[in-house]
Amino acid sequence: MRYLFLLFNFCVAVQLSRAQSGTYKQIDSIMRTANERGIFNGNILVAQKGKVIYQQSWGYADGSRTKMLTPGLRFDIGSISKEFNGTAIMILKERGLLSLDDPINKFLQGLPAWSAKVKIRNLINYTSGIPPIEGSSPEVDSVILAKLMWLKALSFEPGSAYIYNHYNVYLQMRIIEKVSGMPYADFIKAHILIPCGMTSSAIDYPLTAEDAAKAFDSEYKDTPYPPGMTGWVRLPITDLYKWTACLDSYKVISKASVNELAANFPGGESSLGTSGFENGELIWHQHQGSNNNYEALFYSNLKDQVTIMMMTNNQQMKVHGIKSAILAALKGEPVMVPKKSLYLEMRAKVLADPNQGLAFYRDLKANHQDKYDFSSEIPDLISTGKYLERRNKLDDAVKVFSVAVALNGKPSDISYGYELIGECYFKKGDRPHATENYAKALEIDPANKNAEGILATLQKVQR
Repeated sequence: MRYLFLLFNFCVAVQLSRAQSGTYKQIDSIMRTANERGIFNGNILVAQKGKVIYQQSWGYADGSRTKMLTPGLRFDIGSISKEFNGTAIMILKERGLLSLDDPINKFLQGLPAWSAKVKIRNLINYTSGIPPIEGSSPEVDSVILAKLMWLKALSFEPGSAYIYNHYNVYLQMRIIEKVSGMPYADFIKAHILIPCGMTSSAIDYPLTAEDAAKAFDSEYKDTPYPPGMTGWVRLPITDLYKWTACLDSYKVISKASVNELAANFPGGESSLGTSGFENGELIWHQHQGSNNNYEALFYSNLKDQVTIMMMTNNQQMKVHGIKSAILAALKGEPVMVPKKSLYLEMRAKVLADPNQGLAFYRDLKANHQDKYDFSSEIPDLISTGKYLERRNKLDDAVKVFSVAVALNGKPSDISYGYELIGECYFKKGDRPHATENYAKALEIDPANKNAEGILATLQKVQR
C-alpha cells in the first residue's frame, strides 16, 4: 500500500510538472511573439497561487542595443507609484492621525480658500476639482506649489466629478510629511518598503544609474527624463511583486483600508488603479503607469490567485493586450497576441499636421490592418486627441476626438469622446460649446458621472 501511495504521488508530481511546463512554454511563446512584433521590450513576471511560474527579460536595457535587460534592473513605473502615497495616507488614518474627511487646509495652511472644501479622500480618488494648470516651466515641487497658490477656483465641487493629475499626488505627499513629521521618502521606506521586504526599491532613484533600465523610443533613441515632481518609487520587477503580495495579504494596511483605497469615482481611477468587487469583496485590481517611454502594468486577481506584471522601457501601449493573452493561456482559452499600436504610430504625425496625420490613419485602416491593431480604434483615437490636448493643441484635439465619436462604438467610449471635446472647449473659454458637448456625453451614456458633475457646475455658473 505504501508503495502504491508513493507511486501515486510521483505520478501526480509528474503530471503537475508537465502541466506547469506546458504553461511556461505557452507564456514564453506569447512573449516571444510580442517581442518579435516590436510590442514588448522589458521584464515580465507571472505568479500563480503564490509561486512564480514565469519570469523573463526580453530585449535591451537602452537604445544602444548593446546591453540586454536583466531582472534586477530598476524601472520607473509612472502613476503606479501613487499606490505608495495612498497607502501611507491609510496608515496614518489607521493610527488616528487623520481622517479622510479632514479638509486639506487642516494640515496645509496658507493655500487659497478652495483648500477648505477639498477633503483628503478627494485627493486619493482624484475628485478634488483641482484642474491641470497651464505653464511652460518644468513642474518641479516649487513650481507646483506656486501654481496651487495661484489657483483661484476649482473646476467643480469636490466629490462631484473626476480629474486625474499629479497635483493631488503632490498634496498627498505634503500631508504625509506634515502629519508624520518625516520626509516623504523616509516615511515610505520605513513603513512600506522595509516591512514588505522591498530592499531594492528607492524613492527618486536616478535613472542614469548603471542598474536602471534606460527608456528609448521606437527608433531606439534614448528618451530624456526631464526634471519634475519628486516622490517616485523606482524598483525592479521582483520588488513590485513583493508589493502586490504585501498589499493583497493586508500586511501594511487592513482589508477595510485596502477596500476603501480601491474605491473609485465611476469611470475614474482610485489610488489602486482599477478594481473589481464581488459582494463587497475586492477580487482583483490592476494598475498601469507610464512616463517618458517607461510603462508598467500589474494585474492581481485575489480570487484566482493570479498575478501578472510587466515593466518596459520602450512603451508600446500593448501591456493590457499581452496580459489578456496570458490570462487566456492560463484558462486554456484561445490566445491572441496584439498587433502594433495604432496610437503610437500616428500620434507624432497628427501632432506635426493633423490633416496629414488623419489621412495616414485612414490609409492604415484601409490597407494595413494585418499589421496594426484596430480592435481599440476609438480608444486609440481618443488617446491621440489627449496627446494633442496635453500639448495645448486644443483645436487639433477636437478634430481627432470628432473622428472618434463619429464611429460606431460602445456608448461609454463615444460619451468619453464628447466629454473630452467639452473639456477642450472649456479650456478655450467657450462655455456654450463645452456645455453642449458635456450634455451630449451624458445623453449618450447617462452613467457618465464625470460629465454629469462638470455639466452641473457649468449650468450653475451660467445661471
